[in-house]
Amino acid sequence: MSSTQQTVETTSPAGLSIVLPTFNEGDSIASVIGSLLTLSEQEPLEILVVDDDSSDGTTETVRAMALRDPRIRIIHRLGRSGLASAIKEGLIDAIHPRAIVMDSDGQHEPASVLDALRMLDQQHLDLVAGSRFLDQSEIRGLSDRRTDGSSLANALARRSLPASYRHLTDYMSGFMALNLSRCLPLVRQVDVNGFKFLYELLAISRGRLKVGEIPLIFQPRRHGSSKLDSAILWDFLVSLLHTASLRLLPRRAISFGLVGASGVLVQLITTALLMSLPGLSFQQALPIAVITAASSNYLINNALTFRDRRQRGTRLLRGLLKFLLVASLPALANVGLATSFYTLVNEHAIWAQLAGIVVVYVWNYAASSRFVWNTP
Repeated sequence: MSSTQQTVETTSPAGLSIVLPTFNEGDSIASVIGSLLTLSEQEPLEILVVDDDSSDGTTETVRAMALRDPRIRIIHRLGRSGLASAIKEGLIDAIHPRAIVMDSDGQHEPASVLDALRMLDQQHLDLVAGSRFLDQSEIRGLSDRRTDGSSLANALARRSLPASYRHLTDYMSGFMALNLSRCLPLVRQVDVNGFKFLYELLAISRGRLKVGEIPLIFQPRRHGSSKLDSAILWDFLVSLLHTASLRLLPRRAISFGLVGASGVLVQLITTALLMSLPGLSFQQALPIAVITAASSNYLINNALTFRDRRQRGTRLLRGLLKFLLVASLPALANVGLATSFYTLVNEHAIWAQLAGIVVVYVWNYAASSRFVWNTP
């Protein structure tokens, strides 16, 4: 009997679902699935690939493998995307009581599956995360910049989560083993617009899960490049604020508010420039500044807050016109209130504008969400 088979027999033969979120992983997915299929012949196994309509042949490769091996299944998603939502959908669709979530780019070693299951079963835990930052861990697939960024994100996450999770070292991990009988009700509550699925799950659980960690040997990507971008970093900031608000404020409202704060700066700077360079009066400069700030807010919200419904091409221009139309009523209120404040209360341009801006935030968020990006 092989050493791999001996190791597997120490785990419970209850069955295992392995969830692999994919997007354009055509160069690596076949070898990743092949290596996972060799892990166990002693218990029921399924490999569930959740693909976000890849354009590089990932879907076709997995479908061809599934025809040959019934342990492989695919969920081909159209009209919805995102790593967190793919993980959530895969876990909800899993047929076995235990599940593994891991990357499909080859950076997580298949051997880590056995280590995670052993800890999950022997210590009767609800969740086991793979960590890149334990003493026994090795990081071979992250640049120094990415490693430093992950360390900073983990430090911030540790302070925002319940104290019972302070012993963890990698809240940003994409590798985890779950006891679904305990975790699935929480999985259903995860906000799929969140930064990292593990972080969101821990935040929702409010310290109720029994969680452990295993060290990971984090490999270089076999193919392709990292999908970390400014939108991911934005999601992390929103996630921290969402947790700090006790999850009472909607994530989109927080994101919309942050964008609105940038619009405040745009309006204040534009007003100051128009009053100083062309020498316009406050009453003349303010309408131009309000329209400039509203346009800036629309473009940033389109790229970040509502990127799952992002407008492009001619729809981007139509969306801007709709956004300005939706915002026109509160914009008039903004101008009127600010002008009145400036004339009657205090001739201070900044305070006058802030008074108008505060009045219109809620209307802009509710109305533009519904009529511009068609969200509830």
